[in-house]
Amino acid sequence: MMNDKDFKEIFTRYSANPIIRPSDIPYRVNSVFNAAATLLEKDTLLLMRVEDRRGISHLTAARSRDGVSDWVIDPKPTLLPNPAEYPEELWGIEDPRITYISQLDLWAVVYTSYSRGGPLVSLATTQDFKTFQRKGVVMPPEDKDAALFPVQFNGRWAMLHRPVSAFAGVGAHIWISFSPDMKHWGDHQIVVPARRGGWWDADKIGLSPPPLLTDRGWLILYHGVRTTPSGCIYRLGLALLDRENPTMLLARSDEWIFAPEEDYEVLGDVDKVVFPCGWVAAGDEVRLYYGCADKSIALATANISEMLEWLQRHNENGLEE
Repeated sequence: MMNDKDFKEIFTRYSANPIIRPSDIPYRVNSVFNAAATLLEKDTLLLMRVEDRRGISHLTAARSRDGVSDWVIDPKPTLLPNPAEYPEELWGIEDPRITYISQLDLWAVVYTSYSRGGPLVSLATTQDFKTFQRKGVVMPPEDKDAALFPVQFNGRWAMLHRPVSAFAGVGAHIWISFSPDMKHWGDHQIVVPARRGGWWDADKIGLSPPPLLTDRGWLILYHGVRTTPSGCIYRLGLALLDRENPTMLLARSDEWIFAPEEDYEVLGDVDKVVFPCGWVAAGDEVRLYYGCADKSIALATANISEMLEWLQRHNENGLEE
């Protein structure tokens, strides 16, 4: 029997959403969305996907002291596709995720490159978000929705990502892979499977922001895609991976926790989409930065403790197909 507590909204939208619109970019663009997020000195930095009026995407940085308002946006693209040296970036670079690697004192930016052969995973590192060192392709097509863990496991780096099989009916799941050098990856395995049937996250899921370490394990926010007669709906759910062995799925929400409801989330270049690529934790609070209908960027906040409690209460049937 449910009580009122079960219906509490975990995420609270910022009252002045969207926080960044296409008109805020200091040069002509079509849209801005799907931003990675991190703390850089005293600022919150967003590395935003910006689509130009050709339809090609690049990445542009925005900085804010409070992480909410007064965003200072780079006057020109921060990281452009470079197909002359990296042909996999021919049709743009998209949907970055940022992980700070304290062991190396740098940020790893994992992003999707749009190649002739389809989308694939690329990796670059930076220490200032002004210059970047590309490692190039790290996962072949079709693969996206990737992010690194900030620590090593038994001397190896770990990455979550979402390859797509060419075989009908297989589904698109979240995988984990391991690497000694962030370039060569192996031990690939499914860690969060897409459900089957009528579930909100049946058939196709993908990682949203990078994994967040909590006292109970690695908290995962992921998107599930449901196809309806009126198009796809992108909603968000939670999962929890073991702290020492991230191949172990400890919990997985049965219900979605966040969905497109506001006008700016429902109507845009791609309707009915909430798509986070970054979150920033400060104590128990997390600020979630998400793309809205592939058009703008919005902000929502939640408490980590409440997300974990919600996941515990909504995990009873979470691993069933």
